[in-house]
Amino acid sequence: MTEQSKNRKSIPARTKGAVCALLVLLAAVPAYAKGSADAPGQNTQTAAAGQAKYVFVFIGDGMAMPQISAAEVFATARSSKDINVTRLGFTQFPVSGLTTTYDAGTFITDSASAGTALATGNKTLSGVINMDPGKTKAFKTIAEYAREAGMKIGVISTVTLNHATPASFYAKVPSRSDYYDIAVQLAGSGFDYFAGGALNQPKGKNGDQPDAVELAKARGYTYVNSREAFNALRPGAGKVLAINAVLQDDGAMPYEIDRGPGDLSLADYTRKGIELLSDNPKGFFMMIEGGKVDWACHANDAGASIHDVLAFDEAVRAALGFAQAHPGETLIVITGDHETGGMTLGFAGTQYDTFFDKVALQKKSFIAFNDDILGPYKRDTPLARARLSDLVPAIKDAFGLDYSSLSSFQKEQLEFAFQRSMGNEIERPVAEDQFLLYGGYEPLTVKITQIMNQTAGIGWTSYAHTGVPVPTFALGVHQELFGGYYDNTDIFRKLASAMNLAP
Repeated sequence: MTEQSKNRKSIPARTKGAVCALLVLLAAVPAYAKGSADAPGQNTQTAAAGQAKYVFVFIGDGMAMPQISAAEVFATARSSKDINVTRLGFTQFPVSGLTTTYDAGTFITDSASAGTALATGNKTLSGVINMDPGKTKAFKTIAEYAREAGMKIGVISTVTLNHATPASFYAKVPSRSDYYDIAVQLAGSGFDYFAGGALNQPKGKNGDQPDAVELAKARGYTYVNSREAFNALRPGAGKVLAINAVLQDDGAMPYEIDRGPGDLSLADYTRKGIELLSDNPKGFFMMIEGGKVDWACHANDAGASIHDVLAFDEAVRAALGFAQAHPGETLIVITGDHETGGMTLGFAGTQYDTFFDKVALQKKSFIAFNDDILGPYKRDTPLARARLSDLVPAIKDAFGLDYSSLSSFQKEQLEFAFQRSMGNEIERPVAEDQFLLYGGYEPLTVKITQIMNQTAGIGWTSYAHTGVPVPTFALGVHQELFGGYYDNTDIFRKLASAMNLAP
């Protein structure tokens, strides 16, 4: 699996705030930022506009229309029974497009080749970051061009900062698994602001290399890994490497559904990036990734994915607030690198109905349930004494799944999955039918989320990526460039044009 992967009990009413912020912004921005991409006279107006001085590129990893639509339907179900869908802020941007995602070797890309396409405008093979398919030629990224033009650079992600998507903006390696080499290149990038998850394998695969965090410090980075130290950062702090204080899933930030009260969010890191980078006379370029949308969809956990899309939308709102104050100088682009999971709104068992209010009962992600509930139970309970009934109360508390209301078939599925989990049969089974059932994840947890999703009317086709196009949204200076149907490599060229760069 290429991109596998505390407790939040309620969702704030984010969407209404996002809509209000967007309306205020649209009232403030110049005429070129209003209307559709092909409105009469719009191209003339934007041609007269200057370069984009402040550029935000938001990448929802694994996020295509199903993930976006699921979040919107969920927000609707949370607020009312009205069928009129509550829109996310970024889906109301004045310009939208559709972007193909295939790479040099397959129609179904991974995040390394997709990130390379977005960041450099070049196709490569899955697993390769910013190098050609022959792995001999390196490509310069849009962030590196922007830095050469005097802009400050920020890279933010909810997953590890040397994971494929963030790495695609500063590193060049033949394999995305070269985590240590990527971390060393991060330290040597000279970029101004890295924030979010930790560094994977900071001392190398065997733990015997110089610590990449210490290398970053030696290169002048201020390292912070507490909320207090992060909040104390002010403009003039110099280069910053900010690691989230609470980590989950091998160094990533927690899923939004698991984020504790007071813990930092993707929006917090975005706002701090704006604060630290906007004092530069030549502006900034910031890439913000919602990486755990992808990880949730790999595991077919719709609830975790939906909460992370909503958190992603809140981070976009932070950029919208900045754009309101800099309407003639800011460009915000939202896209995905690929779709994950083959997610769809609709399931055979619910036919034309959906019940997204059931998703609202979920309080933990699949990984939090494994870490907090199933893992300790497996450790402390001999197989001979293990009973699914022991976990039924915890399952209801974490997922809202009432065992007594399940069909006999669903109970049998849970019991079978429980036995496989207790037997530690969680790696990819040799038998194809078992892989199709659980995808290499904890069988019990996957079966719980599958039943949850199906009763809500959500279907999945894969534990990997799919090859469908992803939507792209834009607002601000030269927004019209991002309308239409085009390839992911074109986003690099459109950004370069908007920023008046000459690759």
